[in-house]
Amino acid sequence: MNYDFSRELRLLTPEDYKFVFKQAHRAGSPHFTILARKNSLSHPRLGLAVPKKQIKTAVGRNKFKRIVRESFRNKQHSLPAKDFVVIAKKSAQELSNEDFNKLLDKLWHRLSRPSRG
Repeated sequence: MNYDFSRELRLLTPEDYKFVFKQAHRAGSPHFTILARKNSLSHPRLGLAVPKKQIKTAVGRNKFKRIVRESFRNKQHSLPAKDFVVIAKKSAQELSNEDFNKLLDKLWHRLSRPSRG
């Protein structure tokens, strides 16, 4: 099994993001929100939104992205064919890496269930 985070696993264009924002299922926590929308591909894709307003330092934003990408990379084979956008909130910086990953796992799981309706 391949655990790369290759180009086709990323949301690349503004259109990709707009598509998800338009009609998304969301799973949120006080620290970040994950939006998900079914795509027409055979694999999940990940997009990140880490506003400077929420996480002030580049170091903080990069750390956030690194942890989310790593979690997605390890989970990609158990995720459904959906586009996911992870949006950072201020308090994300206060999480330990371990708590961050636990929370991500919980939200990935929640968004992987078949949608009701």
